[in-house]
Parts: sequence; C-alpha cells; structure tokens
Amino acid sequence: MSEAPTSSARPAVADDAEERARAEVYGLLARLYLEVPPAPLYEGLRQAATEAPSAGAFLEGSWSALVEAARRLPLADVAEEYVALFGGVGKPEIALNGSWYLAGALNEKPLAALRADLDALGLERPDTVFETEDHIAALCQVMQHLIAGEGPGADTLMAQQRFFDVHLRSWSERLCAAIEQHPRADFYRAVAAFTRDFIAVEAQAFDLL
Repeated sequence: MSEAPTSSARPAVADDAEERARAEVYGLLARLYLEVPPAPLYEGLRQAATEAPSAGAFLEGSWSALVEAARRLPLADVAEEYVALFGGVGKPEIALNGSWYLAGALNEKPLAALRADLDALGLERPDTVFETEDHIAALCQVMQHLIAGEGPGADTLMAQQRFFDVHLRSWSERLCAAIEQHPRADFYRAVAAFTRDFIAVEAQAFDLL
C-alpha cells in the first residue's frame, strides 16, 4: 500500500479507486493474519505513507501507528510475536477462527454455515491450505474477492454486506480486543487496532446501504 486508507462512507455506486483500496486493505490484513509477513511485504509497510489524502480521515491514526510499529520493530521480532500469539504447539494463545468467538470452540456450527455460504458463492478451500475457512485471513480473502474478483457474488454490494455482517462483523471486535489486551502483543496490537477501525468504517458504510 502506498498511502493511508481514507474513511468516508461509500455511495451506492462505489468509486473504482475506493473499491480497489478496500480490496487492498482486506488483502493486507489477510497476509498479516495468515503468517509472519514476508520480507517484501514488511518492507513495503515500513515505507508506506502515514498521512491520509484528506486530513482527519478516521483510519489515519491507527494506520500511522501500524506503519510506525513496522518501522520500529525488526521482522525477526514480529516473527517471534506471531508465533507467541497465534502459533505454537496445541491451542494458541489467541484463536484466529470465528467459531471460537461465536460458539466457544473450533469447528462448530458457524463454520458449517460459512461453508454453505462459500459453496453458494462457488468458493472452496484449496487443498494446500490447512487453516479452516473461518480463519480471519480466509474471511478477509473472501471479502477481497467479493470486492475485486470475478464469479458469482463478486462486485455486488449486497453480497459483500451479507457476508461481512454474518461472518466477519459478528466477532472481529472480540478478536481485536483479545490481541490488544495480550501482554506479548506489540506489532499485532497495532494490526488489531487498525483492523478494528477498518471494520468499523466498513460497518458504517454497509449500514447506509
């Protein structure tokens, strides 16, 4: 990303540039939550602008904090933090799966409902992916596809709104709070704060439809 995202609610017919920016943010969040950031991505984040195109944009503060955290922390430290929070042997410190927050356990009914919706959209988990479909990264990838991809449901605001409300909005704030409150969180505290703000902007815009 070359500049900070803005925060204005989108109109019924969304601007192409704004939609590309939304898709890019979902793509970035997917990469950050899926794994330790690859070196080229992390370097790009360090070099990103921290000022939004328009003064006072809602996302400017948390975006600036995320970029500044990347500039402050070496990638090796971020890798250790990712493993401490989301990896390791057995149950991770922080679950990144929706079922955990919606049903209190992994692989529960919310995952089955999600799989049914993904099937209706013609989407399925690749064999090379081991995380379940309710992983936050996978859900961000679906949103990216619905905004900028092709096929059933893609580029349809109503499809985006339904998927967002049911499978992402319903639990993401609890995930962000869990990350922000964890004593080992540093870079990912900034990621969580930006995620929370971005989800709030998306929710506000969808509510205006």
